[in-house]
Amino acid sequence: EFDVKTAFLNGDLEENVYMTQPECFIDPKNANKVCKLQKSIYGLKQASRSWNKRFDNEIKELNFVQCEKEACVYKRNSGSVVVFLILYVDDMDP
Repeated sequence: EFDVKTAFLNGDLEENVYMTQPECFIDPKNANKVCKLQKSIYGLKQASRSWNKRFDNEIKELNFVQCEKEACVYKRNSGSVVVFLILYVDDMDP
């Protein structure tokens, strides 16, 4: 078992996303400017999907094949050894 503590922060955004400056980080000289996100952040609607797409691309580069019936199950054959990888999310806040 392996836990990716900050998984949703590692997704690559496919579109431009802007946000207001965080209150604790407002630049007084540029208070009306916004920030362009370079990566996903918690609370962003695309965060889970963008991380999943990144994970999917990375794991396929390691010769894992995604199950047709269950998108969170991957399989890799290496000679007589078969490896299954199951991806799930366990800390969803309500």
